[in-house]
Amino acid sequence: MQPPRLTGVLVLVAVLAAATAFGWWRRRRDGRLRAVSPAAAPHRAALAALGVRPGAVTLVQFSAPVCAPCRAARRVLEDVAGRLDGVTLLEVGVEEHLDRARELDVWRTPTVLLVDGDGRIVRRAAGVPDRDDLLAALAPLAAGARA
Repeated sequence: MQPPRLTGVLVLVAVLAAATAFGWWRRRRDGRLRAVSPAAAPHRAALAALGVRPGAVTLVQFSAPVCAPCRAARRVLEDVAGRLDGVTLLEVGVEEHLDRARELDVWRTPTVLLVDGDGRIVRRAAGVPDRDDLLAALAPLAAGARA
């Protein structure tokens, strides 16, 4: 009688553990606003080519037609932009502007960039951003744009 082979069971358990850890990590990062280093290369030309105007605080959303989370992100961004004076919303189709998306380090949709009045990207989020986090990040920028 041969001893039972546990190799398959151990591989299954390892794969499930790795998938669970990845899912937990992805859920924690998805939609979280991250600060962008001021030392990062300026992207004013790429942003201007997309339609970002100097002096305006802008939410730039990169989206795709088949992206379901993009629709949810659009609703959140429209709500936030409607609540704050001086904040504009710009939706960019990643298919039409693939070169600009790569230049701005956009690798998935939706990606949201918060651009201050000086044309600098100050925060970014991949996924659907949290409404309260957006409001908190935009309030000082919008106040500075009005002053």
